[in-house]
Amino acid sequence: MHLSRTEYRVIYGDTDRMGRVYYANYLRWFEIGRTEMFRDLGLSYRTIEEKGVFLPVAEVQLKLHAGADYDDLLVIETCLDPGIKGGMKFDYRIIRKNDETLIASGHTRHAFLDTQGKVVRPPRFVRDVIRQGQGLRT
Repeated sequence: MHLSRTEYRVIYGDTDRMGRVYYANYLRWFEIGRTEMFRDLGLSYRTIEEKGVFLPVAEVQLKLHAGADYDDLLVIETCLDPGIKGGMKFDYRIIRKNDETLIASGHTRHAFLDTQGKVVRPPRFVRDVIRQGQGLRT
């Protein structure tokens, strides 16, 4: 299974009045994680969309385990759930790098849509990239 690790340093604009990361930012970081995971596999989100395929979020789950603060260096770990067939499910863990504290975990599920907004099967070019990234044969 391919595990992507992306570093992100918390900026002041990510925090709330209490100096803690505002919860909605974790969803942005999930997006950063899956975007970079695709890039690690040699396929950008832009390329997928240019081929007429879109991956809207259909479901999101977020669990906060600890707080993160301004200037914390975080690691966003992202991997694909290989058991999902009709769409894609990404699993995430966000960890504070210096002490390896688990800050947040969760997942997002995505459907594949064509340019008319109709649900379609995962296209072969995406399936091939995922298989190669997981060390499977195409």
